[in-house]
Amino acid sequence: MQVIRGLHNLRPEHRGCVATIGNFDGVHLGHQAVFRHLREQAERFGLPATVVTFEPQPMEFFAPEAAPARLTRMREKLQALKDAGIDRVVLLEFGHKMAAMSAADFVRELLIDGLDVRYLFVGDDFRFGHGREGDIELLRETGRAHNFEVANMNTFMDGESRVSSTRIREALAAGDLELARRNLGRPYRICGRVAHGDARGRSIGFPTANIDLHRKVSPVHGVFAVIVYGLEDEPLAGVANIGNRPTVVGDSRYLLEVHLFDFSRQIYGEHVEVEFCRRLRDEKRFDSFEDLSRQIVRDTEAARAYFGLEN
Repeated sequence: MQVIRGLHNLRPEHRGCVATIGNFDGVHLGHQAVFRHLREQAERFGLPATVVTFEPQPMEFFAPEAAPARLTRMREKLQALKDAGIDRVVLLEFGHKMAAMSAADFVRELLIDGLDVRYLFVGDDFRFGHGREGDIELLRETGRAHNFEVANMNTFMDGESRVSSTRIREALAAGDLELARRNLGRPYRICGRVAHGDARGRSIGFPTANIDLHRKVSPVHGVFAVIVYGLEDEPLAGVANIGNRPTVVGDSRYLLEVHLFDFSRQIYGEHVEVEFCRRLRDEKRFDSFEDLSRQIVRDTEAARAYFGLEN
């Protein structure tokens, strides 16, 4: 899969494609249905299936403090797009210049001059350009003038409810991992590299792998039974805490800490995926590290019981 970073890196050889545009956070079942349709059209036209997406996401630019937690980092999203069979990703920086671009300029610079789109697949509610002035009707009008098709995607349903990134975030925040799995089409995972921590877990008998989240906030929080992938002898079961460790005074960093059962190897620098299997409890503040240690024992026992492991 080819990744093109920025309008300025579009070349003549990138002209001619079928495309869709969006954030695609989570790459859930609705997104996957879009990509299946896009691949079908790519085969019909004999052109590459192209996804146009943004970094940061527009909401993160306009209202960073109110922006929702990402389901997937960009690295995870790109891997999921590759797995979905996408040929090319155009990654646009969403900053002041992009925010100020008119809808007409966006269409001309990206879709006509840049990509020479032959088929465009977007949602009915897709809005773009300065002040969100552009909509699907403008795209259809432009398509008629410049000889490209514009089609709208249907809502993908899970029973009576619409599959959406917002619904998945709400499920994860509530600890409903099964609902999130059903909407994602896979268990929810977070990936990252194991970093050096403060060794506080080791000092109370529970060494942890500290995972760099590269995000300000996560859609999951609390204590979980987890499975870790990416290490020798995977999968490995464990118990994890994700949050800001309220018992540790003066440290408000958002961290993912995983204690792997019956495991003692040094794994600093390893890239791992953490799959969240069951939420055990909310994160809470303890009066002492002794109280915290006793709770970790209970959490470990609960997680081992979930996996059917002997204590």
